[in-house]
Amino acid sequence: MPTRAEHHGHSMKLVILGRDGTINQYRDDHVKSTDELQPLPGALEAVARLNHAGWHTVMATNQPGIGRGLLDMASLNAVHMRLAQLLAEKGGRLDAVFFCPHTPEDGCACRKPLPGLIEQIGERFGVDLAGVHMVGASLRDLQTAQAAGCVPHLVRSDRLGKLDEEQLQALVAQVPGSRVHANLAAFAEHLIQEERRARAEARGEALTPDTRPGDLT
Repeated sequence: MPTRAEHHGHSMKLVILGRDGTINQYRDDHVKSTDELQPLPGALEAVARLNHAGWHTVMATNQPGIGRGLLDMASLNAVHMRLAQLLAEKGGRLDAVFFCPHTPEDGCACRKPLPGLIEQIGERFGVDLAGVHMVGASLRDLQTAQAAGCVPHLVRSDRLGKLDEEQLQALVAQVPGSRVHANLAAFAEHLIQEERRARAEARGEALTPDTRPGDLT
């Protein structure tokens, strides 16, 4: 686990990911066992791609099923161990998993859209949340990113239901500055290209439409 000292004052490249609807298929009845964990197409590869580009990835997820007694800690740990195994097979990894086990009635400070869980991540890794990209699959995730001061990103998944373009834009408009991506792979591509452009500009180069992504390192 990276520590603050290891970064020697450099800003750590960190992405915070939601779980259900972002990495795996969303279920109304919660993912209660490893059998119910269904990674979304390309999502594991997207995490690996971010890792290979130097980004640390941390997952932040509400798990009210624990508070409701639908699953216990052993079951949740088994699900996340299985996810780590599947990620490793693709060459990816999560640096940490942060979760809120409470129900809405518990009145905790860590249940998204409150920023408590994200603030815990910022403290653990010693990063300024203002530069951290946060990706989720619901309005609640965008609101969480906004409350924590992160850069909000939304992936269009089945979790949003069958929203048409107008409904989607109305949802996104509630959190100014939000960016929408087709899926986690599209987000990874966006972030990596954005970083390449910034590096090119810093070197005084222009990333023209004729420049293939592979032309720049």
